[in-house]
Amino acid sequence: MKFNTKTIHGGQKPEEATGAVMPPIFQTSTYAQSSPGVNKGYAYSRSANPTRTALENAFAALENGTHGFAFSSGLSAIDCVLRTLNPGDEVIAGDDIYGGTYRMFTNMFEKYGLKFRYVDMNEVGNVAKAISDKTKLIWLETPTNPLMKIADIEEITKAVKAKNTDILVAVDNTFATPYLQRPLDLGVDIVMHSATKYLGGHSDLVMGALMVKDAKLAEELHFIQFAAGAIAGPMDSFLALRGIKTLHLRMQRHCENGKAVVEYLSAHSKVGEVFYPGLKNHPNYEVAKKQMNDFGGMVSFRLKDQSKQAALTFLENTKIFTLAESLGGVESLVSHPVTMTHASIPEEERLKIGITDSLIRLSVGVEDIDDLLADLEQALSK
Repeated sequence: MKFNTKTIHGGQKPEEATGAVMPPIFQTSTYAQSSPGVNKGYAYSRSANPTRTALENAFAALENGTHGFAFSSGLSAIDCVLRTLNPGDEVIAGDDIYGGTYRMFTNMFEKYGLKFRYVDMNEVGNVAKAISDKTKLIWLETPTNPLMKIADIEEITKAVKAKNTDILVAVDNTFATPYLQRPLDLGVDIVMHSATKYLGGHSDLVMGALMVKDAKLAEELHFIQFAAGAIAGPMDSFLALRGIKTLHLRMQRHCENGKAVVEYLSAHSKVGEVFYPGLKNHPNYEVAKKQMNDFGGMVSFRLKDQSKQAALTFLENTKIFTLAESLGGVESLVSHPVTMTHASIPEEERLKIGITDSLIRLSVGVEDIDDLLADLEQALSK
């Protein structure tokens, strides 16, 4: 099955009792048993729910995995991965990761004895050098949030596994989506998504996803999902299933509009640096071209006026680009990483990697491109 077909049919079949093409919303907490412990595959909805099962099968199909898991948020999916570790274990992560991930690593799991090291993953060697005998997990984002850094998934995975095959490699694939890249095919162990974003696609749910190929790892993740209880509910599962069916159509337009916005910003007199993996001057453009089918709809840029006030003036004057947290919906959003998505990262750490007051992040939606460019123009003119 090719990808466009897989978004609609992957892992899916008509509902058995009625033949419903779309899985029904099984809004139930529990299930009748014919005898103690004897049921039709479902006992309690924290363990499994038919609507969630349909979604998890779709998740697995999208990433060419064998098992998928749906969580109540992207962060709860990350939490599940970290719970596979033990005190004293070490995690190596990219130096430019989502602020909520950084907050979870430092403010929650460090006190339980996990160690975190942050390296620039632009270079494969930086990851290999950081590995110690205590390293148990490599955490990649690519493209990163918000600086659009690109890590070579396949080469990093090879380097890690050459040192220790037991080290897990996980990729946050939220920005790229499986439409653009499929990390499991490149050798990683776990793929994570904030399904709130592109997979759902309509800014109407909050959800996380994990996809894997290894049966033993899948069993461990399912136990944690069941025992910790941060599951996706049936209504949200239904909405995510509906969203996935148009993922390929939406991503095509996100990519088209993203390129047009980048071309416009790159030529604008008030814009300084533009961050986008599809730019030929991007440090890892060749890597992006190798592992991605296209370059997505996420764009960051810096104003030439480096003041925070200049950024705020721009942000307060967009009309179609809505000033809001999140990304990946059909509507275009604009955000200010310093005060919004990455506010939990200490200023010294933000500045060290280039998250400055004038940095602005765009989630380019699927509106008419002429309207989007006109909105950027009028906001920049302010």
